Amino acid sequence: MTRKLPDCTHGGRTPLNRRILPPVGQAAALFLLLFALPRVASAVPSFARQTGLACSACHIDPPELTPLGRQFKLNGYTMTGIKVISAKPSKSTPGLQLLSYLPLAAWLEMSTTGLNKPEPGKSNWDYSLPQDVSLFLAGAFATHAGGFIQATYDAQSDHFSWDNTDIRYARNTLLGGQTFVYGVDMNNNPTVEDLWNDTPAWGYPWVASSSTPSPAAAPIIDGTLAQDVAGIGGYAMWDNHLYGAAEIYRSAHLGQPLPNPGTSFNINIRGAAPYWRLAWQQSMGNSYLEFGTYGMHVRSTPNAVVGPTNTYTDVAFDTQFERVLPSMNNDILTLHATYIHENSNLNAFYDEQQASLVAHHLNTFRVDAIYHFGYRYDPGIGYFVTTGTSDPLLYASLDSNGNPVPVSNDRTGDPKNAGVLMNFTYWPVQNVRLVAQYTLYTTFNGSTYNYDAFGRNAGDNNSLYLLVGLIF
Repeated sequence: MTRKLPDCTHGGRTPLNRRILPPVGQAAALFLLLFALPRVASAVPSFARQTGLACSACHIDPPELTPLGRQFKLNGYTMTGIKVISAKPSKSTPGLQLLSYLPLAAWLEMSTTGLNKPEPGKSNWDYSLPQDVSLFLAGAFATHAGGFIQATYDAQSDHFSWDNTDIRYARNTLLGGQTFVYGVDMNNNPTVEDLWNDTPAWGYPWVASSSTPSPAAAPIIDGTLAQDVAGIGGYAMWDNHLYGAAEIYRSAHLGQPLPNPGTSFNINIRGAAPYWRLAWQQSMGNSYLEFGTYGMHVRSTPNAVVGPTNTYTDVAFDTQFERVLPSMNNDILTLHATYIHENSNLNAFYDEQQASLVAHHLNTFRVDAIYHFGYRYDPGIGYFVTTGTSDPLLYASLDSNGNPVPVSNDRTGDPKNAGVLMNFTYWPVQNVRLVAQYTLYTTFNGSTYNYDAFGRNAGDNNSLYLLVGLIF
């Protein structure tokens, strides 16, 4: 009935106090151990091995892309001059363009998270070793085709599952005397194909805890469909300025029989769900600006593939600004912002008495600023807020007996949540990431105080998250 914010978008973090000193001390020891590693540059695997370039050529603070990184992705994760095994085509034999190695990579993330106030009956400051492990097949697959395919082991569910996937075929030509790049794209997460870091799939803060409470409301384009759909469409960039993309999505629930009955899923796309994207980018000396719009329309039948439907229409705007500072050793300042407005008609939920109204809307706004001290230190701060139509049925969290659930319940039915997320990343080497992240909630599930009707306040979900990421 309710749609949860993805952990990669928001999370809770917590203030330092005597309760957290022992685990923080242990985590600090691990940080210090890694600080002592030699200061040498290592490439992000797959793509770096393919191109021969260090990861800093394509990333400022992964997954933040540089201009070269955006161009590499636009061109189907391919680049000229790469060593390949080739054969010329003939009338009876097709040609061959194959990478001389298998573009595999992996990462391992270890973390610890502490809430300002533990959840009732649960421990606090649990360690995740690992939090997750991801395997990647990423790079060029053929002359004009490539992709990014990720499978991730999640410690809390204790199994591997298919993760973000983006497969492309791209070509170049001239249109009106200007460069025209066009291609076909297949992916499983709306906005994962995007070139910028202000849309949901690759947005700030890049990493997040998997064990903190999440607010009850989020627009459908804001991670709700991630890894639960299959999409195909086309994209193009003209004159390195104007970018456009259009895709259609269908539900593709993992671990379900085919044909798909849609049971146990609130989102079962009826027909096809269209997604659109339009953006303009412009370089101005040491500055770079992108602004654009994206959106999606989804018609869905909850828990079935026939019957009453819910509809969601999301229209969003985004902007990204980058500034290289020559007077500050070429440090880089990056700014990202997105605004998403969703109109929904929840006829199916209303008929099932899971919503007290048919017409709803949500508004989500996020903005962040990151200062990059070279490619080593990356302090950032972001603000997020979601508001919308109040509905005590839609946003309530109830158990099987119809009783409110502590921590996740929304007592007022107001979907508002707001707060500040601070993130500090340190790269002792280019394939080791150390993160300290703190999130402060001013509003959670509609209230500042006693939001769940069990005495829990928004600030109780503030949390501190410490992470060590190894990329190899």
